[in-house]
This record gives sequence, structure tokens and C-alpha cells, in this order.
Amino acid sequence: MRILGRYVLREFATPLFYTLAGFFSIYILFELFASFGRLASAKPPALDIANYFLAYFAPQFKWFAPACLMLATLYTMWNFCRHSELIAMRASGIGFFAIVKPLLLVAALMAAFTWYVDEYYVPERSQWAKSFRSAKFKEEEMVASGKTLFRNQSESRTWSIARFVSADATTLADVTITDDSPSGVRECTISSPLAQYLDGAWWLVDPQIVRYDSAGEEIPQSATPSPADALTFRMFPFSETPRDFLLQNRNAIFYSVADRERYLELNPAIEPSVRREFEYNIWADRLAPLACIVITLFAIPAGVATGRQSVFKGVVGALAMFFAFYALTLACMAGAKLGYVPPVPAAVLPHAVFFLVGCMLFHRQR
Repeated sequence: MRILGRYVLREFATPLFYTLAGFFSIYILFELFASFGRLASAKPPALDIANYFLAYFAPQFKWFAPACLMLATLYTMWNFCRHSELIAMRASGIGFFAIVKPLLLVAALMAAFTWYVDEYYVPERSQWAKSFRSAKFKEEEMVASGKTLFRNQSESRTWSIARFVSADATTLADVTITDDSPSGVRECTISSPLAQYLDGAWWLVDPQIVRYDSAGEEIPQSATPSPADALTFRMFPFSETPRDFLLQNRNAIFYSVADRERYLELNPAIEPSVRREFEYNIWADRLAPLACIVITLFAIPAGVATGRQSVFKGVVGALAMFFAFYALTLACMAGAKLGYVPPVPAAVLPHAVFFLVGCMLFHRQR
């Protein structure tokens, strides 16, 4: 990276760090006031407290990151114009895009980080934080997963699980699995005191298998069972995974995109309104990180206007576009969930509109 690029990056990184730290501190401060008494009483380890506050803040990061990028961009461009640095750079023959490229690069990296947080960190840690808070910050009192009833609609299979032996649901106790025909008639019931997920397959200890005829009547067991039925540790080709059972007891707001797609795959017959909501959320979560780039794109010319013309014009213009972007996002979300707008166009429209607006403003500034 050239000296100019490093300089612009340094000037941009400082306000970005302060805005991120400020939003994080304010958000955490409110939670600290609400939970200070229970934290003082429970006295959890410092690492658990840090993990809790990070997990508590993580679901909101996708909203704060674009706002922080916008504020840092406005300040950086205003500072360059106020000290006539932008004029000096342009007079030296440096193109406008070359000057602001570090800002766009940071916005792209922030978008990638936001996607990672939403897809991999939030689904696991935020659920833990919610349980940790419910247990009054005493990890030993966190409620273990109790009885779980899971229905795989696509394969007409129902699992009744007494408890999870392991936290990752790879070992289950007292399992009863019921297979039904497509018409809903019970075909087979398998009971086992212990089920383990090994090498991508379910293995059942001492499985007891009961089969039923087309009328749903139990078929008497043969006096001489087949060699497979006589096995005390047997593999069954079930398509369900441990994560499917974990998601059954998890709030849907903590689902990742992959989790929502899996839910729709396993539940093809859900209500149309629920399906629309899931489909919209899948695409909205996929596109949410792009807000970092879109908002930075129109904040750059607004920051130049702030420095050249008036602070009021640039800041108000940027804030107006920022709130208009999220207002259109909320309107499209409501339209998609009510069935007025297809889920995919509803998720794409705000990003497409404001990306074009940002490109036009950026081009005019060049």
C-alpha cells in the first residue's frame, strides 16, 4: 500500500474505532445497569462475563457497523476538506477513487466480518448468553436440554428424546423414533436407551423395533429375528443431524442462514406466512452485511459536501439517506411478511436502490 493509502487508512481507522467503542460501551452500559446486582451476587469468572457481554452485543453488530462506518466516513472526508488535503491530493493528479479506496476496502472487510459474526458467532453464543442470563449468571444452574420432540415432515419421522447427554446433541438418552407412511399411518417404531452420532450416522444401543401393517396394527415379532435385528449396537440411515435437535430448542432469531434453509427443508408443509418470513429472513441476512458498503458509498460524497459547503448539509443529507435506507428495508420486510411483495425482491430492493444512489453521488463527486 502506498504512503497516501496508509495515511488515509490511519485517518479513517481512528474515528471508526472510537465510534465502534462508543456504541459498544453505551449498549453494554445499559445491560450492566440492569444486571449488575445479579452479576455481583453470582460472581461468575471474568472470562464468562466478557463472553456474555460480547454475545449480548453480537446480534446488534450488523446494525451498528454501518452506522459507525457512516460517521467515521463523514468525519474523515470533512477533515480532509477542512484542511484542504483533498484539494492537494487531487491537484497532485491522484484520482478520487484512489483517495477513498482505503475507506471502501475497510467497508468491504467490515461487511465480511459482519457476515461471519451473524452466521457463525451469533447462533451459538447468543443462545448461550440468553441461557446464562436466565440462570442468573450461574453456569452450574443453566438448565440442561430436557425432553425434545422433533418432527421431520419431509420424511414423516418423529423423534422423542428424553434428554441430551452431550451439549452438542451427539449423544441422546431414551430415544423413540416413529416412522410414518406419507398418508400418516405408522410403519415402524424404534426405541433405544442411548443414541450416538458417529461419522455422520446414528448408532443405537440395544434398539427395539416394532413394525406395523398398512392398517397400523402391530406385526408380531418373529421368534427368530434377522441378524441385523439381533445386533446390540446398530447403525440406522436417518437423515437428521444433532444440530436439527439443537435448533428445536432455540429461538429462531438466533438461526443462521443455513439453519433457516435446513428448517424449510425439514418442514415443507409449514404455514405460508411462516415460510414467507423464513424466506425473507434468509435473503435479508445474506444481504445485511452489504449495508456496510452501500452506506459508506453514499457517505463519502456527503462527507465532501460537509467539508466544502456546510456541515449541516452534508450530515443531514447522510442521515436522511441512512434512515431512508432502513425505512425502505422495514417497509419491504412488512410487505414480504404480509404477502404483498415476494421475499427475494423485498430483501434486494433497498440495497439495489441505495447502491445506485450511492454510485450516482460518487460519480458526480469524481
